This record gives sequence, structure tokens and C-alpha cells, in this order.
Amino acid sequence: MLIVGERINTSRKRIRRAVEERDAEFIQKEARLQVEAGATMVDVNAGTSVKNEIDDLKWLVEVAQEAVDVPLCIDSPSAKALEEGLKLHKNGRPMINSITAEKERMDEIIPLVKDNDTLVVALCMGESGPPKNAEERVANARVMTDALEAAGVPLDRAYFDPVIFPVSTDPQAPQAAIDAVRTIMTEFDGAHTTCGLSNISYGLPKRNHLNRVFLTLVIQAGIDGLIIDPTEPNMMSTVLASEALLARDEFCMNYITAEREGRL
Repeated sequence: MLIVGERINTSRKRIRRAVEERDAEFIQKEARLQVEAGATMVDVNAGTSVKNEIDDLKWLVEVAQEAVDVPLCIDSPSAKALEEGLKLHKNGRPMINSITAEKERMDEIIPLVKDNDTLVVALCMGESGPPKNAEERVANARVMTDALEAAGVPLDRAYFDPVIFPVSTDPQAPQAAIDAVRTIMTEFDGAHTTCGLSNISYGLPKRNHLNRVFLTLVIQAGIDGLIIDPTEPNMMSTVLASEALLARDEFCMNYITAEREGRL
């Protein structure tokens, strides 16, 4: 399971302040805490500051990878910011977050994916805007699949994100995402799936309960990547328990190891 730690994002006030103040110690602590909790990749996003985004993102890339040796997920709506961040990346194969099925976005980002040998989050959103159901999500995934293959990018480098909307605003959103994950993992040879899981509970109380139950459902559907806060209470233990119960952890060794290391 690819676990992308989502905490280093300037949409969070404390992170934004740390970036503005160039508080490297705080950012590095955030990176280490996520990796210690189970993240296999750390997301860095400076997108709230359009004027300074490139400089801020470059700083985040350099500072974060001084603290941890896992790859980074470089997260930006700007192709130029992504390009500059990738130039500084050195800890293994990075990930780009993200492309969509919009032609302009694919034309900008897919060459970066190919030229830098990155993984990529592929949001199942197209020219018509947010997807309304599972079928639209899968159709958008097919558009991106065709574009990636035409560019010579192997499909196993793509993590398709079904786009998670809050259940508080759309009661059908969880099932649509689950169905899309199941179809992509069944029909798209070599492809992966991921999602920004916590969006499901936005606006509701006791969000951790909803996040963890939804987590078990998308794992059962076949998802093999998650964009989460791994420090959220019981989140990683739910991941490990779900994989053990769904025969995705041979002889439950990951689960047992986590217990021995005090991570459950």
C-alpha cells in the first residue's frame, strides 16, 4: 500500500506560517512524524501562495527530504512549480499530484511525468467538471489512460483518484467512488488507485469514525494507495488490520511487525 502523508500543505494555517517564516524545524518534524506513523511518501504543497509558490515549493522539497529518506509527492496546480520542485528531488521516484482528463492539463503534466520518470495521481475529473457517478469517473480514467499510453508512460505509474466528495453533500458519493475503484482495479491492467480519503467526512462531526470505515470499504474494493494523515488516531492500524483481513498481508506479517514496533 502506497501511503502518502498529506499534512505538509499550506492550506493548513500552521504549515502556512512555518513556510512563510522558513521554519525548517517544524516542517521536518511534520515529515518525520508522518513517516514514523507509516507514510511511504510525503506530500508537499505550497499552492495557497500563488505569488511565491515556486520558491515556497522548492524550499519545502529541500527541507523535507533532508529529514526523511522517502520520496516526495510534489503537489501543485502549476506545471512550472512542479518542474522546479522535481529538479531538486533526490529521494527515489517522486510522484506528481496531479493530472486530470482535461486536455490542457494532460498536455502540461504528462511530459513531466515521462521526462522525470515519476508516478502520478490521475484525478478522474474531465472537461465537464466534477464527475457525477462511477461511470463518469471511469470514462475520465480511460481518457487519461489513452493519453499516458500514447506518451509512452506505463500504466503502472498512474494512481487513479476517483475524486472523493463529502457524504454530507452527496449521499451517493462514497458508493460512486468505491464502484469506480473496483472497476479501475479490475479492468485497467497494471493501474493503481488512490484517494484523498478525509474528504469523505468534511463538514461532519467525529470525522475519524467516517474516515476509518470508508477506508475499509475502499481497501475491500481494491485500492492500493491512500492520501491520508497517517498520524490520525487509529488510521494506520485500520489500514493494517484491513489488509490482514483481506488477504493482502501474507501471514499477517505487516500487522505483527507493527505491533512489535508499537505502531498499532
